Amino acid sequence: MITREATLKDLHTLLEFEQGIIAAERPFDGTLKEGEIHYYDLSSLIQSPDAAVIVVEDQDQVIGSGYALIRKVEKDYNQFTEYAYLGFMYVQPDSRGKGINKMITDALISWSKSKNISEIRLDVYAQNEPALKAYEKAGFEPLLVTMRLKP
Repeated sequence: MITREATLKDLHTLLEFEQGIIAAERPFDGTLKEGEIHYYDLSSLIQSPDAAVIVVEDQDQVIGSGYALIRKVEKDYNQFTEYAYLGFMYVQPDSRGKGINKMITDALISWSKSKNISEIRLDVYAQNEPALKAYEKAGFEPLLVTMRLKP
């Protein structure tokens, strides 16, 4: 297995992965619209100098993905002015449990460090225990919980 930066040739597969992410997250988020939706502008992310879309390839087949995007801090009270936001973390179901998410996360962290980014963040649904455990195992810790009320 190898990690590499995604190209526009990977876009069809990555769009399928995006729908897999959405399907996995629907049970955690009743606010998502029905039908096909899109979280990401993958084409722009692939081409952006402020982003890295990483894929894992096994036998010439893309089996996992993730991205890091450099974001500017909106508030001036933080100790940093920009951070790397990780997202689009997906591994095909038949390839899970083989350390692929760690490969992706490690590659994204390395890319972020190469850009002199010292703060790395991501979002995960609080009820998504497997994802929480995977990210905690990678060294992430909870920072803020967003709460909502359905009146």
